[in-house]
Formats: sequence, structure tokens, C-alpha cells
Amino acid sequence: MVTPIILVLFIVLSIDIRIIHDKLIAMQFESLKLFCDVARHRSFSQAAQVNGVTQSAASQVVSLLERRMEVQLIDRSTRPLQLTALGQAYYDGCKGLLEQYMELEASIRRAYAQSAQTVRVAAIYSVGLGDMGKYVQSFQAGHPGVRVLLEYLHPDRVYERVRDGTADLGLVSFPRKAAKLAAMPWRDEEMVLACSPVHPLAPNLAIRPSQLQGVKYIHFDKELTIRREVDRFLREHDISVEVVLEFDNIENIKKAVELGAGVALLPEPTLRREVEEHSLVARPLHGCRLVRPLGIIHRRHLKPSASTLQFVDTLCAANGPQPDLPGKNGNGHRGTSRRRTSSPRVS
Repeated sequence: MVTPIILVLFIVLSIDIRIIHDKLIAMQFESLKLFCDVARHRSFSQAAQVNGVTQSAASQVVSLLERRMEVQLIDRSTRPLQLTALGQAYYDGCKGLLEQYMELEASIRRAYAQSAQTVRVAAIYSVGLGDMGKYVQSFQAGHPGVRVLLEYLHPDRVYERVRDGTADLGLVSFPRKAAKLAAMPWRDEEMVLACSPVHPLAPNLAIRPSQLQGVKYIHFDKELTIRREVDRFLREHDISVEVVLEFDNIENIKKAVELGAGVALLPEPTLRREVEEHSLVARPLHGCRLVRPLGIIHRRHLKPSASTLQFVDTLCAANGPQPDLPGKNGNGHRGTSRRRTSSPRVS
């Protein structure tokens, strides 16, 4: 006969074993995902950044996988890293398993979000808290039963969230082609010169590209698209600047410009608060045009919820005709896509 004490101990042990089992499964999944990111980027550092861990931790995870299977998965003697033959086979298999698992989780999350009347939005940091706050307030005033969950992330994480179903929409600059994702135009942001009010260029009402020759410049990190596009713009106008600092986000660039370390080309909407406070000056470009396009990304071939469609309407209301999005009018179209000028574009 089982005594109450033994029964309680049995239940407690069963729960503990189940918790440990669940944690081990989660750890194994994270290890496989990290390995796949290393294989895809051919870099431990980039995979570590995407997963929010250190480069050392990423390397240790892959080493543990290799020791457990007693095979070499990655050839670390080359740059960029290369997969071994067995590593390629393991990557191909893991990638398929991860995609199936994420698709399953995404379907469950979508079903929950639909029933909870929630629109989940992932946005890059530079979209702007002020602008998005106005959009969310306007939307919720007309749809009081719907919540908007807004999260600001690194561009790579925005794509990841939309792809795995943890976000219904993504707001990104210079939207790129991505597997299982589609993009629609949202708005174009004029690029202007940002400088300190006491900078020699500040008195100008507009800035000619030639006036940037040799100036101290605060730039974006080299791996960002916006860096490549601004560099291309400068090359097209035969301009050479002195890059004194590099950052991976607009907020840090603005702070450096405020301190007088140099100037920068930035989207005009991201400077409005500083211009109003007179901590920065924004001057338009003269004789040329440089814009940063913002886009809305979503899962391809997936019909968005009614709430998601209504939030897209709110986002696009002030930006001309509505873009295409599956699920409107029963034929996958929402109207005519907004046409762009042929100006250079920056993300």
C-alpha cells in the first residue's frame, strides 16, 4: 500500500523530472538554432549577436555538439568559416527540423493572437517612439477592444520575429528579400544633414554635397545597409569624409553629433525632437535627394487577421494609396501600391 508521503514524493519527483526534461529539450533546440545561425552566417560573432550570446558561448555550443557526436562540423581554419561535409549534412537536416518546429509554434501563436485580438508589431529602433505612439493611439481610439504590442529590435531580429510568427508585422527600413516574407512600401524619409548648432555648416539653409568634403563624419557600422547606401551616395558625388566614429544605431549617432564630434546624414523624422529642443540643426540637401524607404513586412501567403489589416490601414492612411496585402477584398489586393521616385534610397 502506497503511503501519502511516498505518493507526494513520487509526484514531486515526477514534476522535477518533467521540468528538467523540458529544459533539456529547450536547450537542445537553442543549440541547434545557434549552430544553424553559425552555418548560415559563416561566423561565430554574427550568430552570437543574432542569438544574444557571447562569441565564446556560441563557439562552446558548437564544440559540445561536435564532442557529443564525435565529428567535426565546422572547419575553423578558414575565413569565413566553412562547414565540413558532415557539417553540411547536419545543417541541412537541422534546418528542416527547426523550420517545421517554428512553423508549428507560429501557428499556435497566431491562433492565440487572433482570439486575443492582439496586433504584434516588431519595429527597428529608428522608426521613432513619437510617431508610433500616435499611430497606436489613433488605432486604439477606433478599435478599443484590440491591443497593439510594439517591440523595438535590431533589424535582423525584426525579420526573425515576423518569420517565426511571434510578430504579425515588421517595420523596417529598405526592406530586403527574405524567405517566406513579403514587403510593402510604407513611407519615404528624406535624409538631411544633422550637425551641432555651432558647427560651421549650421548657418546654411541647405547643404550642397561638395560642402561635405573632408568634414568629420559620424557614420553607421559597416555591416548596416544604411552605411553602404550613404557611402554610395558620397562616392557618386566624389566626396570623401573623415569618419571619426561609427555606431549601429541613430540615437548614438545623434548624441555624438550633439557633442560636436562631427556631422551625419540622417532621416529627417528622427531629428524632430532634437531640432525642437535646439540641440541639433537639420539642413536639407541642395541639388540632390537621398531618401530612406520604410516598409512593412509580413508572412507571405498568410492571411492576416482583421485587426492586423486595420492597423496597416492606420499606418498607411497618411501616406497615400494603400499597398498590397493578402486577405483584402477576397483577392489578395488592397489597392494600388504607392509609386516611388527614382531617388537613391537608404535603410
